[in-house]
Amino acid sequence: MNAKRVYVQTARAASAAHTRQRILDATVELVRRQVSVEIVLTDVAESAAVSVQTVLRHFGSRDGLFEAAAAQAVEQVTAERRIPVGDVDAAVRNLFDHYERWGELMLRFLAREAHDPKVYAVTEQGRELHRDWVSQAFAPMLAARSPDAREAVTDLLVIATDLYTWKLLTRDRRMPREQAEARVRQLITAILGES
Repeated sequence: MNAKRVYVQTARAASAAHTRQRILDATVELVRRQVSVEIVLTDVAESAAVSVQTVLRHFGSRDGLFEAAAAQAVEQVTAERRIPVGDVDAAVRNLFDHYERWGELMLRFLAREAHDPKVYAVTEQGRELHRDWVSQAFAPMLAARSPDAREAVTDLLVIATDLYTWKLLTRDRRMPREQAEARVRQLITAILGES
């Protein structure tokens, strides 16, 4: 195989990957702005500056596109929520950053999960990711506990750091972020100290 042919194939692959990423980014942004996850392929294509046929060539169907976009969002969320293990202050800051970025979309998804199996799949995965995050973020504080106690404390930490706790404090109570973070840190400290 000559060098020119390898270069052309590499350039085509890079271009296809770039196009695929633009489509995924456009899809995630459209879902974030809309009340519904029922995105229209023409809107995605227009937003990504490609044709509907290009979207279909990359993802096969609207469902395929939604699944790929959901997987990308999960990767983004997982990367965004990495923190130093055992650092409560960093965990709370990170959590609030995450909720400020994704919270409104997550609340819309939770409101629709009973009516849409695709949305339910996303919210269920989100619940699993959050519990895993709690287990990792607070691992040093959980490690010395018996399995039953660890499970109970993890449940309480999941509640203390839940999206609805953030919503209650920042949206419903209209607390400034600093005060809301302090409340969540108080909850965490009380759970870890008394359990």
